[in-house]
Amino acid sequence: MYPLAGRVAIVTGASRGLGRAIALALAGAGADVALAARSKADLEETARLAAATGRRALVVPTDVARYEDVEALVARTLHELGRLDVLVNNSGVAKVVPLAAATAEDWRFMLDVNLTGVFNGCRAAGPHLIAQKSGKVINLASVLGQVGLTGYTLYAATKGGVMALTRSLGVEWARHGVQVNAMAPGWFVTDMNEAAFGQPKLADRLLRDVPMRRTGRLEEIGPLAVYLASAASDFMTGQTIFLDGGHSAG
Repeated sequence: MYPLAGRVAIVTGASRGLGRAIALALAGAGADVALAARSKADLEETARLAAATGRRALVVPTDVARYEDVEALVARTLHELGRLDVLVNNSGVAKVVPLAAATAEDWRFMLDVNLTGVFNGCRAAGPHLIAQKSGKVINLASVLGQVGLTGYTLYAATKGGVMALTRSLGVEWARHGVQVNAMAPGWFVTDMNEAAFGQPKLADRLLRDVPMRRTGRLEEIGPLAVYLASAASDFMTGQTIFLDGGHSAG
């Protein structure tokens, strides 16, 4: 019933949305969790919900674009929770803008969080996971790293980079007993996109390419995260798993 009992997981972007759902699923499966994001108040709410499962929850305000912050996150997790077994690089940002209208700041904004943030997490946690010869890294990609959509070119490029990083790092760390995989969600309604899905015509457009004709439910992301964090996925590495209602298969 508790496949992650005795484990400790870091979840970035855990203040809301998919990150909060993933963190609560890991805690529900028995893991203690270190919760990272920029919003301390929202992290504390996630921690309160995680603590209700009986697990320890550590709040660490973190800007994943800053390596020093992520390094401190890993150090605090090891010091206060005693170990590190799972790293979920979930933090992400998006801005819908046609490439011809995009600025260098738009590009840097998404690149710094969506891709450099994943690099920072892997770099900071890697030496520890390699030394203990075990660990799970779960990176958050996106269906838009696989399929094209107008206005999302910059975002898609960063998520395609996450998929490539996952594939190569999975190969690189396989001999160390560390598995690196990615989840690629399709459309889930979160704070980031709820305004778009509140517009019926736009929502219909976004779901037109989804065979199931619906968005994902937050409770549907957690079980996949638990699987990738558990021993059940020990023979899987370098893979990106799409959770998208068939969008990438269409």
